[in-house]
Amino acid sequence: MRGDIDRRTVLDTAGAAAVGAAVVTAACLASSPGALDVLLVAVGSLALAAHRRAPRLVLGVTTLCMFGYAVHARPGSWVALPVVVAVHAAARNGYRAQAAGVGAVFLVAYSVVLLVSVPGLQDTVERVLLLAGWFLCAGVTGLIDKNWQAYLRQTEQRALDAERTREEAALRRAGEERLRIARELHDSLTHSISIVKLQAGVAVHLARKRGAEVEPALLAIHEASGEAMRELRSTLEVLRTDVVDPRTGLARMDELAGRARAAGIELTVHVEGDVRRLPAEVDGAAYRIVQEALTNVARHADRAGTSVRLTYADRALVVLVDDDGPCLPGDLVTPGTGLTGMRERVTALGGTLDAAPAPRGGFSVRAELPLAPRAAASG
Repeated sequence: MRGDIDRRTVLDTAGAAAVGAAVVTAACLASSPGALDVLLVAVGSLALAAHRRAPRLVLGVTTLCMFGYAVHARPGSWVALPVVVAVHAAARNGYRAQAAGVGAVFLVAYSVVLLVSVPGLQDTVERVLLLAGWFLCAGVTGLIDKNWQAYLRQTEQRALDAERTREEAALRRAGEERLRIARELHDSLTHSISIVKLQAGVAVHLARKRGAEVEPALLAIHEASGEAMRELRSTLEVLRTDVVDPRTGLARMDELAGRARAAGIELTVHVEGDVRRLPAEVDGAAYRIVQEALTNVARHADRAGTSVRLTYADRALVVLVDDDGPCLPGDLVTPGTGLTGMRERVTALGGTLDAAPAPRGGFSVRAELPLAPRAAASG
């Protein structure tokens, strides 16, 4: 955009200089113009360079300068060339009445100058009629150019609207496909998880019936399977109705931490900054990042000690999950589905994600999710 503006400015300046050069050349061929004549022609012609920004001002300045030159030097019809260009520019920018009025005034004034300086009435009439044709052509071509530009803008807008409609249709089809996949996953996963929950519940019941101590891992399986079923139903409900559950996101952090501790993870949670309500998408993404990070600790870090730190800054929520697992600095980590899902969530929100072995050992996940400024959020 900046390059287009600079290019137009250069072209307008070059065109104005060419008009001025043409008038000065014609004046030199006819007579020897004085310094005042050259100055009037230069100002009246170079003013045309600003015809896009101030067409009415350019029309007035050019007309006054060229009329002053006509009164002082009584030149030929070429004196009207800059005024004709200014009339064209004014009509092109929508100022038809001003262009027609100024053109008519210049013609009348120039006719008076010709009557005083040229003795023949027929020559004066011929010149005035010729100039009238020039001004008429300038006004008509200005209107044609204006309508053509409007047509081009409408065509571009229609093309943009069509492109946007195609994108919206593609997004709608993609959303419908995601909804179908979500339903399929819900139907298949809920069945499998319900069997796991049922078996774990039976095992817990039999152990308590025999008076034996229930294993913590068995209780964790029973609670996690039940929670997974509730999350699947909640996710599908959100997809169907676009209603956000107020108990989703970081509001369930205590439940998530409790399940992680029940699974054998030594977990500490720290919250820093001014805790406030978050946008639903940021809240849900932060919860899922912590959940997936704790899942990876249970799977790959042998339930090592883990710390979760949530920092509420003015413009971002920073989620940091560090574990003391066996991962060493420099170890090659191949991103799986969990890390890929984290990165996709963070990228969709315009944030950043760093997931790599920590310098002191273990694994570190740091996500920075952008937020609205605090003043805007409170407003």
